[in-house]
Amino acid sequence: HKQISSDSTITSLAPSKHYIIPLQQHIGAISQVLVKLGDRVLKGQMIAKCGDLISASIHAPVSGIVTDIKLHAVPHVSGLSDECVFIENDFKEEWIERHPLADDYNHTSSSNLRKIIRHAGIVGLGGATFPTQIKLRANGKSIIHTLVINAAECEPYITCDDMLMRERGEQIVHGIEVAQRLLGATNVIVGIEDNKPEAVKAMQAAVADTDIKVKVVPTLYPSGDARRLVHLVLGQEVPHDKRSTEVGIQVFNVATVLALYRYFEFGEPALSRVVSMTGNVDQPQNFEVLFGTPLMHLVNATGPVKSDTSHYIMGGPMMGFNLPSEEVPITKAANCIIAASPTLFEPPPPAMPCIRCARCADACPVSLQPQELYWFAKADNFEKAQDYKLFDCIECGACSYVCPSDIPLVQYYRYAKSEIIALDKEKEAADIARERNEFRLARIEREKKERAAKHAARAQGAKAAKAAKEGGAPAATNKQAAIAAAIARAKAQKAAGNTAPKNTIETSTATKAEIEAIDARRTAVGLTEGKQAKIAAAIARAKAQKAAASAEGAGKATADNSNPVADDEKQAKIAAAIARAKAQKAAASAAGVSKATTGSGEPVVDAEKQAKIAAAIERAKAQKAVASKTIAKAETGKPVADEEKQAKIAAAIARAKAQKAAALKAKENQSKE
Repeated sequence: HKQISSDSTITSLAPSKHYIIPLQQHIGAISQVLVKLGDRVLKGQMIAKCGDLISASIHAPVSGIVTDIKLHAVPHVSGLSDECVFIENDFKEEWIERHPLADDYNHTSSSNLRKIIRHAGIVGLGGATFPTQIKLRANGKSIIHTLVINAAECEPYITCDDMLMRERGEQIVHGIEVAQRLLGATNVIVGIEDNKPEAVKAMQAAVADTDIKVKVVPTLYPSGDARRLVHLVLGQEVPHDKRSTEVGIQVFNVATVLALYRYFEFGEPALSRVVSMTGNVDQPQNFEVLFGTPLMHLVNATGPVKSDTSHYIMGGPMMGFNLPSEEVPITKAANCIIAASPTLFEPPPPAMPCIRCARCADACPVSLQPQELYWFAKADNFEKAQDYKLFDCIECGACSYVCPSDIPLVQYYRYAKSEIIALDKEKEAADIARERNEFRLARIEREKKERAAKHAARAQGAKAAKAAKEGGAPAATNKQAAIAAAIARAKAQKAAGNTAPKNTIETSTATKAEIEAIDARRTAVGLTEGKQAKIAAAIARAKAQKAAASAEGAGKATADNSNPVADDEKQAKIAAAIARAKAQKAAASAAGVSKATTGSGEPVVDAEKQAKIAAAIERAKAQKAVASKTIAKAETGKPVADEEKQAKIAAAIARAKAQKAAALKAKENQSKE
């Protein structure tokens, strides 16, 4: 039935008043709308941007006003509506600024050219509508060495590619050169069925001065399938589990390479295509139709619709589908519109049981077992259907056409494929949900560990602070300053005492007593009561020993001068009194610290009692030492100087200084309280 629409030339369809442009006219992600209600657009302006790598941009077919953006019926086998942009034509034909690439595309890298045409909106116009920029992309697995141009057009009724080759052969050749350049292919073959002699002659003339070859193949449905055409023109089988690009072969439709030429030569994005309007109409022919044109505007261009027209088919009668409504627009996939009637296409008879004649297997172009696939699909045994290579089926419909039982086999295969795809999507969604849950649990566990680590660090810090506090609280700043000043004074006094003559015993004794009092105060500050008591006792013992040593030295010096011996017992009493005073002073300092500590809430040790005991022990030791020295001096028989007077003077000086220091200490304690 091809001859009924190929007798007349391609005609440009008159513009429509209204255009309905679906945002998804391609395989892949839906385009992202760029306009809003009330915007004025120019012809060729991008109104929707490709939403993903596998996507295609959409452009305004005419200049006019955006009147609506909403869901509308679209030409799809599902019959579902999709988002569309409505444009009211102003008939001014105002174009955007175009930038042809014909003059410099030979000097531009292939990667840059692919980026440029990414938003051109060009897709496979043979019916698959796969984005062309993806097919022009370099293949990382293999090098494309052969470019096959699909001009077989094997479906009944369709003649759009035939007419393109007859009338625009040279433009097709220029488009082939663009694709060849972008792919880097060294071999180009145009495959045409032998039922198109005019197209064969036109293409042979167009490629006369090029390296492009024209290959005539037998008219055998479905020779237009890419794998079948590769086998027919190259004698090479593409493995069922691989794409043709994986073996270095790429396939383009003639209408697709023509769209590439229009873009490179005139800067025109994909705005229109040639559509075969045929079937139950008065004047079947091919029209150049803008995308978004209402279906009935195209149908009416062929004359009045015949009364027995029942529905419309987009595509061929074998692989096409019934349009869900007469309100749908023309899209990039619409290569043919057939007005159907019961006289052209009789309703299918009721399906009968399969008789296992195997005619479907004989007719299958890809050597499948259709009857087995039918049983598995009918029984929902999708796993076995996949084992029998269900997805290798190209849905050509040959098996259904030859089936004597009139079983709609292709419909079963489509059902099984859709169910498998849906299950795969559910599994993928479940896997994603599981991964998200696992990630969530891992995140919660990680945060829990982080919180535990923070709490442990905080607890450790609190524990260290508590230990430092229990080990001894630091003194106040003013107390530290007072202690530092006292130490400095003591050091200065000690230095002055070292420079004084050795025979000035009173000054030396007073200085030492003052230093000892300061040391006692210094030791008492900032320590616990137990340690304070021990330190006070140790200081008392050291002072008693020092006093005894001083007495011994004085006695020896007097003996050496042959002075008479004095009453050593009295001297021992004086030394013991001095030691007692010093011990009491140290005990008083310890008691003051104990009292301050008690006010802070800490336990108090009876430091005063311990200090008295230590002082008594030291007095006894000092008395014993003095008595021993006195006896030893008396036995020598040497005269001893009158030391009683000197000892009294020294004791008086020491008492005065000790009283003065005690008074200062008491005054200081009162001011602090």
